[in-house]
Amino acid sequence: MKKWMPAVGGALAAAAGLGVFLTNQFMYLKKKDEQVILQREISAGRLNLEEYKALPKEEVSIPSPFGYSIKAVFIHPNPGNKYMIFCHGVTENKLNSLKYMNLFLKRGFNAVIYDHRRHGESGGSTSSYGFFEKQDLKAVVDELIKRQGEDVYFGIHGESMGAATTLLYAGSIEDRADFYIADCPYSDFGEQLSYRMAREVRLPVGRLLLPLADLFLKLREGYTLKDISPRSVVENIHKPVLFIHSIPDDYILSSMTQELYDKKSGSKKLYLAANGLHAQSYNDNKEEYEKAVDEFLEEIAAADQVS
Repeated sequence: MKKWMPAVGGALAAAAGLGVFLTNQFMYLKKKDEQVILQREISAGRLNLEEYKALPKEEVSIPSPFGYSIKAVFIHPNPGNKYMIFCHGVTENKLNSLKYMNLFLKRGFNAVIYDHRRHGESGGSTSSYGFFEKQDLKAVVDELIKRQGEDVYFGIHGESMGAATTLLYAGSIEDRADFYIADCPYSDFGEQLSYRMAREVRLPVGRLLLPLADLFLKLREGYTLKDISPRSVVENIHKPVLFIHSIPDDYILSSMTQELYDKKSGSKKLYLAANGLHAQSYNDNKEEYEKAVDEFLEEIAAADQVS
């Protein structure tokens, strides 16, 4: 038996090393440089820095339930008590939300933009693709209600990981917002991870390595891939949801959004954009995107009048 012990020990050490390596790949996914994001948005004409600086705003540090601070900006140029909260995608920061913010400012809303954990100016050491982020989103919602009162009317817009976070928040913590917009979410992070691994490694290894990644995710962070599944909670969302995805997106497939739309009961709307890769639905289909948002808001307003 003793002759086998080194071999077994070596195999376990190799498996542990691989498990740590796999989980590191998404827990510490390389973020985009903040100056690169800033210059990208300015160059594309989506951000006028002088106009943004002139907006009445307040920078706020919100305590996360996990012991770090969430950096948020409350922007309030419009009268009334209508707000939008914006959740950016992984590797981005709150500047990526400004194009969506501008869309809603023109429609009479005020805005809250913020950095997810491990992004921008917020604390937190890992990305969890909605597991911890959904609790941080609740902290942002709580701060908005504390400042604006229980009668505040607000929606939440999320892009990519931010969209999944939005759905996980609404479906598993509290369906507190008046409506949600989920732009290019994954329906299940485990399936998304398997798909990306197969694409990037070019071998069907995802399903073989996924159990190992899942085990080490549980050991290291205390949750599993099954805990990051908007598909499993979307039926709990009763408020209206606008689902958005671009058909050419080959990073997160539009079929995932279609699946979420199909599973969601009650008030909902689906907009599948003809152009654009991942998270580019608005950039490449601006008029159609805004039309879908306007129709969605009009449907909500009409339903509220009836009720």
